[in-house]
Amino acid sequence: MRGGGGSIFLGFDVFLCILIYVILNLLYSLKLKHIPILDIFIIASGFVIRLFVGASATDTGLSEWIIVMTFLLALFLALAKRRDDVILSEAGGQKMREVMDGYNRVFLDIAMSVSASIVMIAYILWSISPEVKERLHSDYLYLSAVFVLAGIFRYMQITFVENKSGSPSKIVLKDRFLQAVIVSWLGFLVILMYG
Repeated sequence: MRGGGGSIFLGFDVFLCILIYVILNLLYSLKLKHIPILDIFIIASGFVIRLFVGASATDTGLSEWIIVMTFLLALFLALAKRRDDVILSEAGGQKMREVMDGYNRVFLDIAMSVSASIVMIAYILWSISPEVKERLHSDYLYLSAVFVLAGIFRYMQITFVENKSGSPSKIVLKDRFLQAVIVSWLGFLVILMYG
């Protein structure tokens, strides 16, 4: 809560975003986490609100594409987490959360596939948008979509084949393939911008 109080000094926009975030989290904790689909949309919205806080605090403009991609990627990861909960439920016979009655593996597999497809389309549209080309001084940013696709496919492989999608942060910290893709993507962007 200390951070929330200090946010007033960073500006009204930051304070408002943090206030919305806190209220949303309270509502989520009290009731909304028990409503299937709405629960994962709220989780994904939290990431977007954090994005707005960072942008407001640093006075950085956000493109619509970054907002859309952040939401979709967070939604994709939340779906993967729910899928992991379903698998644990099936294995142990005990559901992890009350909301799990509204999910099954087939639905989550389809929802993840749809989300992944939309993330890719959004990334490609972002990479060919005129304002991004101008800001990054490159007409070849769309080529970086190969790394994004490889990363999404690897995460789906971890989720669907290895059934290990419980903790996205642990996956990224342990999986060498994903790490290589992220480093390659960042390196490619640096080359495009400064090479």
